[in-house]
Amino acid sequence: MGSTDHKDRGVRIAIDRGGTFTDCVGTLNGKNVVIKLLSEDPANYDDAPLEGIRRIMSHFEEREIPRGEALDTSKIDSIRMGTTVATNALLERKGEKMALVVTKGFRDCLVIGNQSRPKIFDLAIKKPDVLYEDVVEVDERVTLEDYAEDPERSLTKADVKAGTADVAKASLVMGLSGETVRILQRPEEKRIRDQLKSIFDKGIRSIAVCLMHGYTFPDHEALVGRIAREIGFDHISLSHELMPMIKLVSRATSVCADAYLTPAIKKYIAGFQKGFAGGLGTRNVLQQEGGKGARCEFMQSDGGLVDVEKFTGLKAILSGPAGGVVGYAITSYDEETRIPVIGFDMGGTSTDVSRYGEGRYEHVFETTTAGVTIQSPQLDINTVAAGGGSRLFFKNGLFVVGPESVGAHPGPACYRKGGPAAVTDANLFLGRLLPEFFPKIFGKNEDEGLDFEASKKVIQELTDQVNKETGKNMTLDEVAYGFLTIANEAMTRPIRSITEAKGHDSSKHRLATFGGAGGQHAVAIAEALGIKQILVHRYSSVLSAYGMALADVVDERQEPDSAVWKENSDVIEGLKAKMERLKEKSRSTLLDQGFEDSEIVFEEYNSQDWAFDKAFVNNHRYEFGFTLDDRDIIVDDVRVRGIGRSFRYQDKTVDQQLKEVKRQTVSDDKTHGKSQVYFEGGRLETPIYKLEDLSIGNVINGPAMLADGTQTIVVTPKAKALILETHVIIDLEKDSKDDSHKKESSEREADPIMLSIFGHRFMAIAEQMGRALQKTSVSTNVKERLDFSCAIFDSTGGLVANAPHLPVHLGSMSTCVKTQAKIWEGKLKKGDVIMSNHPSFGGTHLPDITLIMPAFNEKGDKILFYAASRAHHADIGGITAGSMPPHSRELFQEGASIESEKVVSEGKFNEERITELLYTEPAQYPGCSGTRCLADNLNDLRAQVSANQKGISLIEGLIQEYGEETVQFYMVNIQKNAELCVRQLLKQVYKGFEGRDLTAIDYMDDGSPIQLRVTIDPEKGEADFNFEGTGPQVYANINAPEAITFSAIIYCLRCLISEDIPLNQGCLKPITVRIPPKSLLSPSTGAAVVGGNVLTSQRVTDVIFKAFQACAASQGDCNNLTFGFGGNVSGQKEVKGFGYYETIAGGSGAGPDWEGTSGVHTHMTNTRITDSEIFERRYPVILRQFSIRKGSGGNGQHRGGDGVVRDIEFRIPMQVSILSERRVYHPYGLAGGEDAKCGLNIWVRRVQKTNPEKDIAAQGEHLPQQSDADYEERYINLGAKNSSPMKPGDRIIINTPGGGGWGKVGDEKVERERKDHTEAWRKGSHAAREDVALQI
Repeated sequence: MGSTDHKDRGVRIAIDRGGTFTDCVGTLNGKNVVIKLLSEDPANYDDAPLEGIRRIMSHFEEREIPRGEALDTSKIDSIRMGTTVATNALLERKGEKMALVVTKGFRDCLVIGNQSRPKIFDLAIKKPDVLYEDVVEVDERVTLEDYAEDPERSLTKADVKAGTADVAKASLVMGLSGETVRILQRPEEKRIRDQLKSIFDKGIRSIAVCLMHGYTFPDHEALVGRIAREIGFDHISLSHELMPMIKLVSRATSVCADAYLTPAIKKYIAGFQKGFAGGLGTRNVLQQEGGKGARCEFMQSDGGLVDVEKFTGLKAILSGPAGGVVGYAITSYDEETRIPVIGFDMGGTSTDVSRYGEGRYEHVFETTTAGVTIQSPQLDINTVAAGGGSRLFFKNGLFVVGPESVGAHPGPACYRKGGPAAVTDANLFLGRLLPEFFPKIFGKNEDEGLDFEASKKVIQELTDQVNKETGKNMTLDEVAYGFLTIANEAMTRPIRSITEAKGHDSSKHRLATFGGAGGQHAVAIAEALGIKQILVHRYSSVLSAYGMALADVVDERQEPDSAVWKENSDVIEGLKAKMERLKEKSRSTLLDQGFEDSEIVFEEYNSQDWAFDKAFVNNHRYEFGFTLDDRDIIVDDVRVRGIGRSFRYQDKTVDQQLKEVKRQTVSDDKTHGKSQVYFEGGRLETPIYKLEDLSIGNVINGPAMLADGTQTIVVTPKAKALILETHVIIDLEKDSKDDSHKKESSEREADPIMLSIFGHRFMAIAEQMGRALQKTSVSTNVKERLDFSCAIFDSTGGLVANAPHLPVHLGSMSTCVKTQAKIWEGKLKKGDVIMSNHPSFGGTHLPDITLIMPAFNEKGDKILFYAASRAHHADIGGITAGSMPPHSRELFQEGASIESEKVVSEGKFNEERITELLYTEPAQYPGCSGTRCLADNLNDLRAQVSANQKGISLIEGLIQEYGEETVQFYMVNIQKNAELCVRQLLKQVYKGFEGRDLTAIDYMDDGSPIQLRVTIDPEKGEADFNFEGTGPQVYANINAPEAITFSAIIYCLRCLISEDIPLNQGCLKPITVRIPPKSLLSPSTGAAVVGGNVLTSQRVTDVIFKAFQACAASQGDCNNLTFGFGGNVSGQKEVKGFGYYETIAGGSGAGPDWEGTSGVHTHMTNTRITDSEIFERRYPVILRQFSIRKGSGGNGQHRGGDGVVRDIEFRIPMQVSILSERRVYHPYGLAGGEDAKCGLNIWVRRVQKTNPEKDIAAQGEHLPQQSDADYEERYINLGAKNSSPMKPGDRIIINTPGGGGWGKVGDEKVERERKDHTEAWRKGSHAAREDVALQI
């Protein structure tokens, strides 16, 4: 395994405690012992790692050490461990009782989070619970003096530095990031002491401190920390020490996670240490005489080890999976050939995928685990809920795998505990898992093997269901194999994300497979990704543990920065000095841990001649296909990764072994046995080989099964395996995929397995488009708030797959694509892009600009698909900054309107024409300006083109893989599948309402009614949605183009079908929609519509849900706030400025078996709120308060959720506009539940105090009136829709509506039976954007 400084002073132990199994590797004098045991086995032992060490020591000491006897550390050199203790505490919410200390006004910052809901189609919104028990609000405040959107780019200098004694006297301070900080309110020490004391008296001993802008100005946090230490708190997490990065919510979540988990980890470690006679950790090794202590290090999420005493909760969350990444990176990557490797770690409950290339680990700084978004350096590992224990279902005509898992208890059916069907059962039934090689740890006495008959029984039940529902006659083998195919598809999705989404070609990688179940799926995964070679390490089933043994000790440090990169400048010298300071701190920490200077190295990124700018631009071009040459490069953080080299990996690399190995076909006498194993097409007699019987150089032609006590490797008929010293190599034949699916569509029926696969693939394409758009955009609105949608459409414009972005775009984008497809029929070429935003052409409102790109067949003479992206541009001109005018009466007042324009011709981006459309043309109308953010518009449009291009290339890849006929065939059938689901729903609703029509009416704040009658045909499962009785078009902007009503209907139907189904045009097939002409739901061409998309759409949704009696009303509003200044209004001097736009959360409605949720976006939108610190960095504002509006939800058997209070102070003169609803008509309660409170918009205006006597005297003496005037604050109600010029110091306070209550107050609550509460929580770096709801 490598050499060590203390030559075999004792046993070296490496452990990975996973969710199902704990893997242990022990090494002494070059001999290894591998032990695998259940992580939870309370009947036999309390702690799996301790039990593993006991067994390893028993092996090497050649005696059975009794359980409970303290283990002698003098015989142990080192223990290295990866553990799921932190992850489990987070998942099960079993951490330490703790409190959050935060700036006044932000007590609810983590309740609101980013205000989006995790599953957009779940009416019973479930946000992850906060980790703290209590909150302390500290009356302190600082803000940033300058703002990034300043057209003048002015910078304020400050002489006093943060963290020095002079801060006490200065109002302007230079922050750690180089930004100037203004101190608005200093904290009062006595008040803080009293507040913390009251928390301490409640029994809380752990606190997390996160104050506004603490990442750059740590002084106030440090003060709180000092007082807390004096009071006697056991654990204090300060955000500026843990993670000095901008973003209040991410930093606060991270610091809470640390305060919540670190005490739990310390408790675990203390218990673990009790099992040893002698101390653990560097301090004990250095202090204890006679060499009694053993080194003990834990794996951190970033892939580095840390001494047991320095191991913290924040760094522990990916502790286990990180070991696997280190393991395959060190054993599978060759510095000379530099072939990148994809890691595929398939365990019992989930599968982790990652990538290692270019000789370094890929880190990310924001990931989500168990619903908690953590800001901390972590390896880029993405987890998908498909492992050996993932459950198998047949739902709505589709094969479904996961996300529910059977866990270790009861486990799959074959574990002999009566569990349901899981992936492991399908593998066992098909002969891909060999019971004789599996540990005999099942049954009452834990001495039985896997139960084949139990697996057969559950597969039989599923087969009966499939055949009954589809009318097909599938065999057990075909059904079991179908489920494996879908599981493989679910696992390839995140792999495509981490490779293709970053510009890498997955087929140019090797696949390193490990984890207990990896070997059974590796060939299928590699085939799906076009990978030609698989590496299976000899310790692949325990590679995470093996990786711990090979890992280095790491010390990471970082400091924030905000410098603009300038070559050969003082900036670079300052950055170099900062980096040296961090290196010095890191070096001294590693020296303290017993490393020599010669063993300490620093990982450098692109450091040749400090040409970071060139490397950054090159990376941007590689990942996104273009660069932004006119943009400054900002240095956000300076980071140092110090590495203490410990054990060297001395085995030859795979490539060296491949060059030297002498291949010979394996002889028949090495066959251990034969078995009937199912491969695509049927069962084949397959030889079984024991891995230990095979010699280096043996070549085994497929089909074959290779096995030992810890793993089974399936070699398919078109693959062959080669045995090396360290690995089994599996080579796949080129084009080994089966072509049977390329049949003519006329001669076949839809295969439910292929249907499920295409459901995954179409959705994955739309998701990747969304990811590309988010990463390449530059505006706050698209990049931070994620106000966009991406989708793919068939050749007629019918929706095929829409990623889970914004519901309001669901049906309306299709209308737009259909309209443009007709206009441009026969006129488009490859590389053309059409732009449109006009309501009469399928648009919703003008800020939503849609870009549409066709995908052609190989000849280029026929359009097969369209890829489209729609993004909300924060300004496109019109009468107010932000392009959401509250008082628009005509369409031209709302900004640039584009009916149909080709803006990219055969790949050439027409910037000149776009500038005319967005900047010049809108300013020709009276009182109107062109866009105030032209650079942002152009860059975001380029990002949209890039996203569409990504979609087209992925579609082309799909066609190449399956053939044009097949892709087109399943595109039609996936729509038929959705249609079937809606028909079934409507038949159920008809029964529930006993044949009555469904009716409802609700009102806009101006009194306009929206009325609906739904008539259902129970035979056909069709419905007539008739909006007769809806009010006429209004001379205001709440008119909603017809496309919006279609979006609302699709969204509501999808919510009412409580299963995950493909969301596409098929949903509307059984629906006839009747909208009265000339009503506000079918306005004329020039009508103002900006509010229709964001307000009327919500009321239409409320009316549909009221008709279906589904839930009480949610806030029914988006609370659209815009502000800004500048423009090029005709006849006036052009002023450079900006426009900002946001929508604000409210309360969600309660339902028959759920409570409403507070501070969340509902129904037709799901955009995020800009983080408070980013908000103040970019704009000249101070966010005074952002909290829950207590008591605003309707009371009832189940309470509605509360709205929020958002209080913003402006620092420069600006035009501020609010466009909102539910300020007159309350969000309704249902079934006896009470209505919620209306919203309220307040302008806090500084006005001159009036003094009539003084005024009269002044008039008599002809004096100027009140030159020494006093000012007072007046609270002025702005109503629902208004715009006002605000001066510095003025504020707007938006109180958003709550959600209605359900049921009579006092009735007993009904709790819905919830699935696994972690089901909606994605894990990994892409989690923040993706949503399980649409993963089929």
